[in-house]
Amino acid sequence: MNIPEKLSLGNFPTRIEPLERLSKVLGGPNIYIKRDDQTGIEVSGNKVRKLEFAVKEAIDRGCDTLITCGGVQSNHCRATAAVAAKLGLKCYLVLKGSEGEDLDGNYFLDKLLGAKIKFISKEEYQYDREEIINSLKKNLENNGYKPYIIPMGASNGIGNFGYFNCMKEIEDQEKELGIDFDAVVVAVGSGGTYGGLLLYNKYKNRDSKVYGINICDNAYHFKKVIKEIIDESLEYVEEQIDISEDDINIIDGYPGLGYAISQDEELEFIKYLARLEGVILDPVYTGKAMYGLAKEIKEGNLREHKNILFIHTGGLFGIFPKRNMMKL
Repeated sequence: MNIPEKLSLGNFPTRIEPLERLSKVLGGPNIYIKRDDQTGIEVSGNKVRKLEFAVKEAIDRGCDTLITCGGVQSNHCRATAAVAAKLGLKCYLVLKGSEGEDLDGNYFLDKLLGAKIKFISKEEYQYDREEIINSLKKNLENNGYKPYIIPMGASNGIGNFGYFNCMKEIEDQEKELGIDFDAVVVAVGSGGTYGGLLLYNKYKNRDSKVYGINICDNAYHFKKVIKEIIDESLEYVEEQIDISEDDINIIDGYPGLGYAISQDEELEFIKYLARLEGVILDPVYTGKAMYGLAKEIKEGNLREHKNILFIHTGGLFGIFPKRNMMKL
């Protein structure tokens, strides 16, 4: 497939490691982990794969300023701030929160990296976010800047190619490792990571299944969002790939108390896995998703699979604001 060009910002390919002790404890399929948390510390996680494509498009259009949005502990916003600093671009972040937020985790790094921050309320974020961002864009244009808007999580048609590429990387690693992953599992928070994986899977007619574990909203919501993202990606390429909502496998039931809100059992699982495998998950995405995967396997689901690959999408800095909730 003739996909768009990209920048080179991350450290790829990322390692694939077996989680032997966890697999033994759960007594189900062999579980492996792809360390996309190690794509580069400032731009760690899955976001950099998407930003390689989105920011290339911004530069090609002559833009000098990046605008994006997310929660106050957004990994995507921090990654965007880091990429902007690295490339000499300006960065504006629209964050869901308030001026009184503790200067911690990703928010601290946003400030350290020089991003300009505009806080909006939860209600504004839910209902008026696009209007606020477009108003910011217009104001910047009036002041001589050329801004480029990156949506939440860089989950759109162009960003989707980041994980299209990642699935190709996984396919190459399967050959090197002599392992066929019959299931790939990833957290779903905005849809663009899952969408890229599924697009490559369908393009190459792979036998493996891609499962998403949603960490907010529900399966109905994400099936529609992911289908829209994939359809937008296909506008960039001269390919016709038939993908329906029925092809999208979302394992629902693990958002817990909601986006970025942690439950004791999720934090306990993060601690458990850290001590069992030396792998640190984040509380917003991978903690909820791996907790869900482990529970599904315990309950006897996914037994038809032999080798499951879980993609660690990063987010290490998000654990620090939760430190007072964890019983160490």
